[in-house]
Parts: sequence; structure tokens; C-alpha cells
Amino acid sequence: MRIAVLGAGAWGSALAISLSARHQIRLWTKDPDHAIEIDKHRINQSFLPGHVLPESLQITAVLNEALDGVDLALIVVPIVGLRETLRAIVASKIKVPVIWGCKGFESESSKLPHQVVEEEYSDILPYCGVLSGPSFAEEVAQGLPTALTLASKDADFSSKVASELHSPRLRIYTSQDVIGVETGGAIKNVITIAAGISDGIGFGHNARAALITRGLMEITRLGLGLGGSMKTFMGLAGVGDLILTSTGDLSRNRQVGLMLADGKSLHDILNELGHVAEGVHTARSVLQLGNRLHIEMPITQAVCSILHEGVPARNAVEVLLNREQKTEIY
Repeated sequence: MRIAVLGAGAWGSALAISLSARHQIRLWTKDPDHAIEIDKHRINQSFLPGHVLPESLQITAVLNEALDGVDLALIVVPIVGLRETLRAIVASKIKVPVIWGCKGFESESSKLPHQVVEEEYSDILPYCGVLSGPSFAEEVAQGLPTALTLASKDADFSSKVASELHSPRLRIYTSQDVIGVETGGAIKNVITIAAGISDGIGFGHNARAALITRGLMEITRLGLGLGGSMKTFMGLAGVGDLILTSTGDLSRNRQVGLMLADGKSLHDILNELGHVAEGVHTARSVLQLGNRLHIEMPITQAVCSILHEGVPARNAVEVLLNREQKTEIY
């Protein structure tokens, strides 16, 4: 299969490395200097250092060159760049099925990725889908076992593409619940920031487990309100992704929480990370959607108060701990 991986960040580079074993891959970055650097050294030093890119992997900063003759475009840019990338594909006049791997809500519109795709790339529908699940780029690049979910409204499309991408070390499961897969991948980043704060304060494993479990309730309530399926939130793109990012130190959103607990400013944290932490930009959209649907989101509210209102991390967590007692499932 000929695949264009659009976005040469850590995740795009890791997928390109993994898929190169069985497919013809072109990796696109919109930055010409970045493309030259990667092609020269065969390492993406900026985002995935230490992992050599196969010689068969083509690098380009020319979108038409990346898309020419491919069977599939895999968009792996941050959610903030999804609409721009789709518009560039449309401008290229090359029609190709697309899958996206970005997680979050578009900050200005609070729209999920599939809604952005529907607005900008409707000609190709329904031959599109979302790829998500518990996955650190570093481990995928190493060839360690990973399981993901590919969701599309067209079951035949997702089945065909999943069978092409599937391998013993990169297992791809299918779903038709696009909304559920996207909301699980988006909201878990907010909960992960809270888990990082809890660990950074030193509240221990018991508190982390409670926070993850209650966070899953928030994900499920809002996800169901948006039209997702309960089964999805109990699977890879829901609880699986939440557990990984809330407990694994490779998670950028977890690192944000740990550093907030340490008293660092959000500005300094983001500069230190050097990578996008989607939960920071997603939290406000999640809270707004919860309010619009009259869904209680206390953990998200606490994270937003820390990120955007200047409330000290410990104070916000204490508010959570002192909420009124109630039944567990509601």
C-alpha cells in the first residue's frame, strides 16, 4: 500500500517507521528545512531522536509530491493544524481517502476532528476514519506491541484499511463509533493532566486510581452526550488510552500535570516540553461542551481553573476532595 503520512512530529514519524516495513511510505512536513534535516540525517532529531528512519522512507515538504499516486493519507498533525492540512489537500486537487490521528477538539469551534473533515473534505466521505488508542510514539518506533482502533462510519472501508495496516506488533481493531473514539482520545488528555497533578503533589496510588476511575465517568458521560457508544469507552480508545497516558511518564499531558504541581507556570511548562500537549488546549472546549449539555465535569473544571484561572494546583485538588458525598454511578 502507498501511504502519505502528513505530519512529521513524533507520532507521524513513529507510524512512518512502523508502517515502512510493509508499505511504501512518504513522510511530509510543511517545513522545508525540517524535511532537509530529516532526509540528511535519517533521524527526526526535533521530535523523535534516536530512531533511524528506513532508507525506503521518502521525506518531502511538497504536499503534491507526498500525495501523488498514494492509496491513503494518514494525517498526524496536532488538531490545531487539521483544518489547514485538509484545505491544502483540497487545493492540491488530489482526491485520496484520509485517516487522522490527531486528538482533541478544535479550540475555536469546539468541534471534533470528523466534523472538521466533514466541513473541509466532504467530497471523499465516507472513505475516511480516525486512528486512536493507547500508544506512545517512542514505543511504536521501537517496534514494541501496540493496539489501536480504526473507526469509520463505513465498515467496509475500516475493515479493508485495518487489514492492510495490521501487523503482529501494530494490531488494528475496527469500529464504526467515530464520535466515541474521538471523544475518548480527546477528554483523556484533560484527565491525565489531573492525574499528573495528583502524583506531583504526592497523593499516592490510591488517589490516582480514584481519579482515573472518576475521570472515566466524565469521559463516558460527555461521550454518550455527544453520541458515542458505552462499549467504546470501555475499550482501547477509552479506558485503555486513559490508563496509559495517566500512568506512563512518556505522556506529555502527564508531564504538564507533574510540573504544575511543582509550581511551574504554564508558559514555562510548554516551552520546556517543546511538543504539543493537547489536554491544555482541549480542557476549555471539554468544559464548555459539558456545560452546554448540562453534564457535570468536576475534574475538567478543576483542570481548567488551574490552567486558565491561575488557581494553585493543590487548592484545586482540595476542592475536588471536599466535594459532597454521593452515589458512585450516576
